[in-house]
Amino acid sequence: MNILVVLIPISLFLGGLGLVAFMWTLRSSQYDDPEGDAARILSGRYDDEPAAEKVKR
Repeated sequence: MNILVVLIPISLFLGGLGLVAFMWTLRSSQYDDPEGDAARILSGRYDDEPAAEKVKR
């Protein structure tokens, strides 16, 4: 039972740390446009294709 004296504060600290990290993501606008990201991934407009080379041979 002595281990609970150590584990309970550690688990409360880690839970609080996770809550602080979540609140930070909310305040830094991480979740502002989830629909736009979903649409952009399906669009062909932003493909990573190399630009056509303009070298004359």
